[in-house]
Amino acid sequence: MTLEKKRLRVGVLFGGRSGEHEVSLASAASVLRGLDPDKYEAVPIGITKEGHWLVGAGAQKMLPEVLRGGKRVMMTADPTDAALVPLDPAERGGGQRLDVVFPVMHGTYGEDGTIQGLLELAGVPFVGAGVLGSAIAMDKDVAKRLLQVAKIPVVPWIAVQRADWEKDPLPVQRAIEKKFRYPVFVKPATLGSSVGMSKVHSRAELKPALDLAAEFAMKILIERAIVGREIEVSVLGNAEPRASVPGEIVPHREFYDYAAKYLEEGTELLIPAKLSKGQVKRFQELAVKAFRALELYGMGRVDFFLEKRGGKILLNEVNTIPGFTSISMYPKLWEASGIAFRELIDRLIELALEQHREKARTKYAIELPEGAGGALEA
Repeated sequence: MTLEKKRLRVGVLFGGRSGEHEVSLASAASVLRGLDPDKYEAVPIGITKEGHWLVGAGAQKMLPEVLRGGKRVMMTADPTDAALVPLDPAERGGGQRLDVVFPVMHGTYGEDGTIQGLLELAGVPFVGAGVLGSAIAMDKDVAKRLLQVAKIPVVPWIAVQRADWEKDPLPVQRAIEKKFRYPVFVKPATLGSSVGMSKVHSRAELKPALDLAAEFAMKILIERAIVGREIEVSVLGNAEPRASVPGEIVPHREFYDYAAKYLEEGTELLIPAKLSKGQVKRFQELAVKAFRALELYGMGRVDFFLEKRGGKILLNEVNTIPGFTSISMYPKLWEASGIAFRELIDRLIELALEQHREKARTKYAIELPEGAGGALEA
């Protein structure tokens, strides 16, 4: 007689209070389809734009349905209690524990360390980077500073506080024009998916671009526009991360903006990118080095530019929860590297459980000798 192996209960977190809310739904739907039903019990957990937590129930199979009519729950921070607790008094006591959480929440409150902190307090294993790595990578200004310390070449930039821009725009404009010639890119420093990003060709376009970016973040990033190829590398692992083959994005628009990424067809994904063996090795080395420098775990996608003149490699940004849609580069690059989509999800869950076990080895309390407690209380 063989005992049936228990399926892992996987909470797939999606939505959230972010400008990337809709992108998250598309990614989460792909992850849910990719979970092997023989191994996992999928629990779709949607977070509305107002911050309400909802769990799918009954016939609610589509993620928008979960957000409209799922059961209200809350995530407890008590590691000894059920992870998800119903808010309906009639259902109290019916909370459910999650074996692992797969956050598929891009941007604010999902990719910036906040949800990771809650999961840490709840004692639940989760896929991807922890609090520190998530927070660092989400703040592109801070991430660039650390990458520079690690001697990784980055796109030249200047950071501007929203408060400074709104209080006195002229000094900000002068600082930008002193450092860069047009065109430049202007974007929120703590968001992704090209939300709030603009390419600025002249002084006349600068103010509208800064105003737009300021709607989405307290800090704004201004970067030199790079003329070159856009190369991306996926990274997978914990203590020993490995890099995928590089891929290239050829946008059909002037640059790879939100519409080109998610709303329109025409952008080409060249996998693998046409590069020399030396270039491939260098991109992979820099991707892993950046992954380590930013204290990342599980997964990450590292985006580069390969300058047209001179062939210099510049790191653009690092994404700790990359897109998981059918057209997303992260899974496509691993597929080209020999890891199929379903296998990739299995590996990410294994890495989450592995990292959770590693954290559990750390002591968080001092074992005092017998009788020593009274001295401390005195």
